[in-house]
Amino acid sequence: MVDQAQPVSPESENPDASFVEGNAGGKGRFPPRGRPVIRGINGIGLWSLYMKEVRRFLKVQTQTIWAPAITTLLFLVIFSVALGRGGREVLGVNFPTFVAPGLIAMAMMQNAFANSSFSLLSGKIQGTIIDLLMPPLSEGELMGGIIGAAITRAVAVGFVVAGAMLLYPGVSLAMAHPWAVIWFGLMGAVMLSLLGLFASIWAEKFDHNAAVTNFVIAPLAMLSGTFYIIDRLAPAFQTVSRANPFFYVISGFRYGFLGQSDIGDGRAVAMAALVLLVLNALLALGAYKLLKSGWKIKN
Repeated sequence: MVDQAQPVSPESENPDASFVEGNAGGKGRFPPRGRPVIRGINGIGLWSLYMKEVRRFLKVQTQTIWAPAITTLLFLVIFSVALGRGGREVLGVNFPTFVAPGLIAMAMMQNAFANSSFSLLSGKIQGTIIDLLMPPLSEGELMGGIIGAAITRAVAVGFVVAGAMLLYPGVSLAMAHPWAVIWFGLMGAVMLSLLGLFASIWAEKFDHNAAVTNFVIAPLAMLSGTFYIIDRLAPAFQTVSRANPFFYVISGFRYGFLGQSDIGDGRAVAMAALVLLVLNALLALGAYKLLKSGWKIKN
């Protein structure tokens, strides 16, 4: 007798039928096409990226954390010997106490820039940037992980540099306005982290990144009033200094320790704090749009 044809079930035709979208009344393992699996913020992915970036600079902490403390302490010694002789006072305090807060803020900003400017650039040069682009991370989460790690490094450097400053005779780091120390320290770190992210997106080799550091970041940091008060400058140079956002970070940070600064009274300092917040918001929006466009990253 000829075998009768048996009805073929969908499972026998497709051994992976249990994985087919919408199979068995929507009980398949995969969700329907177009339905997001991760809703809201990918917390695990964001935390993983943040920890990856933190561990990267901690592996070479002698260079990334401790070396800036030695370099900044040398700045303090050299300028104190050269300019602080004879009990010179600035803003009512001795010169080492005047210059120490500015050096701390400058070290924090420079290291925040160095950390974020290396993140995407190293991936582009080494060909590992796909490890950042393939995971289910949005542009905001990618930016948040990189910026968060850069701020962490800046804060760590700030504490280490402050500890080194306390070893120098005559330096006092008593805080008159702790809120200003925290606010301007964080705003400076965020600003330089975002600028570093811009540089990391634009640069195609380490020479490009070094050019930004040497011709943009270093001059702005040195001409920010770290070692002097702008009242001693000519009116034209005072105008230029007041157009430098680094000046407001340094002076606001110093205001938190000394209770006075080049900016002016407490109202002027509060206005500078608000201006830095708006500036960082605009920089963050620009960095987000740039990451979303994929310019020099996804091509």
